[in-house]
Amino acid sequence: MKIVDSTITNRVSGGPKNSTIIFSNGTLVQDEITIKSISLLQYIEKNDEKLGPYSLLTSLVETDIGSVELLYDEGYRGDTALTDAENFLKQNLGLSGLILRSIIALRDETKTDIES
Repeated sequence: MKIVDSTITNRVSGGPKNSTIIFSNGTLVQDEITIKSISLLQYIEKNDEKLGPYSLLTSLVETDIGSVELLYDEGYRGDTALTDAENFLKQNLGLSGLILRSIIALRDETKTDIES
C-alpha cells in the first residue's frame, strides 16, 4: 500500500528533482510498525527570476505495512531547501513527529480499507 497526499499529485508532474535519505537501516520500530526508511523529496513547481525555485518538499516514510508520502514544506526556500529541511529534521526532533504523522495516515487508510 502506498499513500500519497493529494496535494502532491494535484500539483506536480513527473518525479522529484532531488532527494535525500535520512534513515535507511530498517531497525526502528514505533507502535509495532517497522520503519524501513525515511526520505525527503524535492519537487520544483516553478522558478522565479528574483526569488528562485519554489520547492514542494515531501517526506517519504516506508514501513513494513506500506509507505506514505506527505507534504512537508513548501515555498521559496533557495537552492539549499532540501539540505536545510534535512538538517532541521535531524536537529529539532522533527523525525518523531514525521514518523507519528505517517503512522496515523497508514492506520487511517488501513481502517478505511477494512470498512469498505
